[in-house]
Amino acid sequence: MKKTLIRILAALAFFAAAFGLEHLVTLSGWFSHLPTVLALMAYALAGYDVLLSAVRNILRGQVFDENFLMAIATVGALALGEFLEAAAVMIFYQVGELFQDYAVGQSRKSIAQLMDIKPDTANVRRGGELVVVDPYDVAVGDIIVIKPGERVPLDAVILSGRTALDTSALTGESMPRDAAPGDEILSGCINQSGLVEARVIREFGESTVSRILDMVENASSKKSVTERFITRFARYYTPAVVAAAVLLALVPPLLLGQPFRDWASRALIFLVVSCPCALVISIPLSFFGGIGGASRRGILVKGSNYLDALARTDTVVFDKTGTLTRGVFSVREVRPASGTEAALIELAALCESYSDHPISLSLRRAYGAGIDAARVKDAKEIAGHGVSALVDGTEVLCGNDKMMQSHGVTFTPIQDDSGTVVYVAADGVYQGAVVIADTLKQGARPAVQGLKAVGVSRTVMLTGDAEGPGRSVARELGISEAYTGLLPQDKVEKVEHLLQDKPRRATLCFVGDGINDAPVLARADVGVAMGALGSDAAIEAADLVIMDDNPQKLVTAIRIARKTVGIAGQNIVFALAVKGLVLVLAALGYSQMWHAIFADVGVAVIAILNALRALNTEKL
Repeated sequence: MKKTLIRILAALAFFAAAFGLEHLVTLSGWFSHLPTVLALMAYALAGYDVLLSAVRNILRGQVFDENFLMAIATVGALALGEFLEAAAVMIFYQVGELFQDYAVGQSRKSIAQLMDIKPDTANVRRGGELVVVDPYDVAVGDIIVIKPGERVPLDAVILSGRTALDTSALTGESMPRDAAPGDEILSGCINQSGLVEARVIREFGESTVSRILDMVENASSKKSVTERFITRFARYYTPAVVAAAVLLALVPPLLLGQPFRDWASRALIFLVVSCPCALVISIPLSFFGGIGGASRRGILVKGSNYLDALARTDTVVFDKTGTLTRGVFSVREVRPASGTEAALIELAALCESYSDHPISLSLRRAYGAGIDAARVKDAKEIAGHGVSALVDGTEVLCGNDKMMQSHGVTFTPIQDDSGTVVYVAADGVYQGAVVIADTLKQGARPAVQGLKAVGVSRTVMLTGDAEGPGRSVARELGISEAYTGLLPQDKVEKVEHLLQDKPRRATLCFVGDGINDAPVLARADVGVAMGALGSDAAIEAADLVIMDDNPQKLVTAIRIARKTVGIAGQNIVFALAVKGLVLVLAALGYSQMWHAIFADVGVAVIAILNALRALNTEKL
């Protein structure tokens, strides 16, 4: 860009000198040719690469492109003796190219920031020593050491040490995550504080950072509907305008006896105006900017076509567990029949201490204290009912209503469809009940509200849970439809029906955790994987990956998509309107070369600057 800028400034200096000598000074003799010489020098300096590219492309059979149009138009102007106009067209064309390079550079910078997550080295323990190696040379099972301030080179599990991890490059979140022994850490994160040792669980080629980089690098290969339209449009548009320019130059002089020079000049102006740079450059740049802006927010889009589809979202279908809820059960309510809540929780936690069921784990977490195994004997898990055990010599029952009925315990049934009710009895006497429910994600309710605010008309939840808890979550979040008790194949079938019901040009977006939802993610118009850090199934099956666990990012993604598509549409309408107007004026003889320069370079610069707005996603 620096060399191009110097070349443009030098050409402008020659052009200014030529313009000044021709219009401000009276020259005679040999000196009268000096403005022409300076204009030709300006033209050659600004346009030599355009002329060479045009010749090379013609030899390759690629005739109709912007280089060809610029070459024909300016060489024709030179042939007519319009030296200053020819130089001006080339100079301002290069100014437009400079703006394009700057705009592309700005878009690539956002992608380059993401590329910085790629680690250069890894510290590996080998033979009692710490060896610095390339991440590609580290095998699964190797022990790596990550020092404070270093980037995590590979996906691994912490063996020793505690730290805080900066995951902003992956998730777009500024808050660090605490990590301790047993936690999984992902490549691309930055170790902010403590020294940690970790065991590698994936080779570098399969690591999170490699998959992310591969996905972003390949995103531009999947073009949107708008981009494909522009490509097809330019393929037919350019030959058509060249043919129209030839007819404009030849037909009036040959058939009507009009002056050839006037109509040839109009044809050259027609060619300059018709150059499709504004469309061919700004439309892909808009989508490239949208993808780059989304990546900075922790939203990875696999292609422009998915941004296009996401912008037309009318129906959003959610999986429940792991998407809208945390998938972690917790005690929601404690109802003792006698005694204290703490005593009831202690009794239930001790009874359930030998079970690994999620409900049992939630009771132990609620208890908080360590379990004294000596207090519990003869623990038995009764399928479909619950658990029985001797706690301090007392027979304790923890389970559902069937458990109480089968043991003849008199109890008060609780009607609470928001979760699972665990009844507790000791020596046949009812002690109370504990209501346990899956916890909603923090951003789940704002996400559903945000979707309605951006015009999504239908929100649906699919879950394998029972009807009570499922519909309770849907009501609490404001989701309009909920289907419960579904197996994975049932979810696919339900999505098929929803796809048939949606408006013709609208799209259906399915949001899941990417582990059990791969078939549905693949079937939807747009599959969105939520909280997909380290999830192979999510990154493979989804079209769009939200890297953190925040459902609100879906609303952000839709806003980014709509802004991007809107910018592309603005550029199409603006460019075609201005060019169409100037083309008509040029054909009628009311347009000068300066108007043509604005209709080409000016429109391209404005469209490119407008496309750069797609990069700004901070306020969406």
